[in-house]
Amino acid sequence: MILLSDETHIEKIYIAFFEREFSADLKAGLLWLTASILVIYLPVLNETPIKAAIVIPGILFFPGYYLIAALFPKNIDIGFTERIALSFGVSLAVVPLIGLGLNFTPFGIRLDPVIIALTLFILGMILIAHYRRALLPSDERFQVPSFGIAGTLRQGVFSKAGSRFDRCLTVIITLAVLGAVLLTIFMIAIPKEGERFTEFFILGEKQKAADYPVWVRIGQQYPLYIGIRNHEYRNVNYTIETWKLRMEFDTLTNASRIERMDLDSRFTLPLAHNETKILPYNLSLDKNGYNRVEFLVFDKDVSGFEVTGSDRMNASYKDLHLWVSVRTP
Repeated sequence: MILLSDETHIEKIYIAFFEREFSADLKAGLLWLTASILVIYLPVLNETPIKAAIVIPGILFFPGYYLIAALFPKNIDIGFTERIALSFGVSLAVVPLIGLGLNFTPFGIRLDPVIIALTLFILGMILIAHYRRALLPSDERFQVPSFGIAGTLRQGVFSKAGSRFDRCLTVIITLAVLGAVLLTIFMIAIPKEGERFTEFFILGEKQKAADYPVWVRIGQQYPLYIGIRNHEYRNVNYTIETWKLRMEFDTLTNASRIERMDLDSRFTLPLAHNETKILPYNLSLDKNGYNRVEFLVFDKDVSGFEVTGSDRMNASYKDLHLWVSVRTP
């Protein structure tokens, strides 16, 4: 039996990671991380049910399990049955907190940042758990019981030790945790379809909703960005048009009317559900007289060019515009 109390920190780290073998449950976590990354990013596997079967149960169990493993490295700290039960509850608390933290970063709650954050968290907890276990004598380190998980859970839940009330309470808590886990898996695997809509937005030169050009010079380019996000629960081939307009105010009707409307650009943009594209667009006016730039998007039927003016704007799915003033040299 080797004690590490008299070793330096560097020697402890060397002994822990180069002379001590990872226990079976920690190896399982490393294997799960590898399998999860493969099924998420490999083109063949990421469209099969294997992805949900591997990733979702792991997310609902492993973050909590390895956090508990890092906090309680001894086999007497907490029972195996309690570890399993608490792992689900702790995971349901840890994963949303990681998402909340990402929401306040420039990365946001997107697939890649979430995967990286969860991977780093679980990997960090595995390394801490292994290090803390390696510092303990071999007979004090936590190990998965040799007679199997099923037997351990059966013994913990249906043990005759304790009062009948304690056994009933254990069964109720176990069923409640199991039900919550299954319900969460169902909601993630089969999400409820929400409202169908498309986000259409124009950003300034710094890709923010600000710094739009107000005064423009003839022939000079002003960088903008056209953004579109698909929430239609289907693949959509969008058609985006930009038009240069001259608007005049009619004092008789007390309304603006279109005096001139010229097509500037037109392109199609296929997007899958939940996909976002932000494309650069250079605003440039080639002649005086324009005072408005119109951005139109069509999702299904694209009107022919015989439809012009306000009728074309009304026929579009979404429309945005910028008012500009031409600055003479």
